Amino acid sequence: MTAHSASSVCGPVNQVTVVGAGNVGSTLAQRLLERNLANVVLVDIVEGRPQGVALDLAQAAGCEGHNRTIVGTNDYRDTANSDIVVVTAGLPRRPGMTRDDLTQVNGKIVVDTLRQALAVSPQASVIVVTNPLDVMTYLAWKASDLPPQRVMGMAGVLDSARFQTFIAWELGVPPRDVSAMVLGGHGDLMVPLPSYTTVNGIPVAELLPAARLQALIDRTRNGGAEIVQLLKQGGAYYAPASSACVMVESMLFNQRRILPLAAHLTGQYGLDGLYLGVPCRLGQGGVEEILELSLTPAEQAALERSATSVKEQLPQALALLNA
Repeated sequence: MTAHSASSVCGPVNQVTVVGAGNVGSTLAQRLLERNLANVVLVDIVEGRPQGVALDLAQAAGCEGHNRTIVGTNDYRDTANSDIVVVTAGLPRRPGMTRDDLTQVNGKIVVDTLRQALAVSPQASVIVVTNPLDVMTYLAWKASDLPPQRVMGMAGVLDSARFQTFIAWELGVPPRDVSAMVLGGHGDLMVPLPSYTTVNGIPVAELLPAARLQALIDRTRNGGAEIVQLLKQGGAYYAPASSACVMVESMLFNQRRILPLAAHLTGQYGLDGLYLGVPCRLGQGGVEEILELSLTPAEQAALERSATSVKEQLPQALALLNA
């Protein structure tokens, strides 16, 4: 274990465990530290990897002006008493692969890592980043025995951020002026909602021709695949890490932000028995409320198609619990 401590820590002393010291996990650790949000424990099965990343990030503390601490370890005992566990471990997509192709290998990783992490942090809430996101989140919930509101998936924040970015580029405005909303599964059948997407309060459909708006919707749906194709090896990690960080912050500081994320549905939107991207109020205890938007018939049908795609993968994933 490599540990680094400081004489004082500003703000409440929260601890976040990040499972997986790859690109997403390492970048998330950096975000959490440099925004002064939490102490971080970075855990990975590869010996030396989390220790090296932790040492590197610790040496940047003076330049970045924060007093948070980071531990790099291969031992889950060092993650004890964490407030939040973020699971980023798993095989990344390669060109030609879909998120769904990863179900078997990543499912085993999610189950194993989560059981070890929660054994020493039973009070923690869980954020899943590993793909295929919605299926892995459902599997994480089943493996954890936690209340469903304390297990959630990072998807809608990322997908909405991509939609937000593409709209901002198209209109030549700052991304912060765009408020975007994307529901559904984190895949090709995600459901961007132009009716709930605005630019400083102006509906985006009033600012863009229908054909251009549809092109941006299509690019959003393929946002992750576009990056995979460009990188050739691996996938996106800066924006996914930032999206997970937004969720962690809302929970640690009980901001109760309304964010799109993968939550457990029990009849909302006419859907039941799965995790899917919907707008939620996210606070200290996890998902406090699922908001039901008024969807058009076309939007509702698209959401149901996305849900069907996710449900079809659940039996394969759930078989891993008894493997």
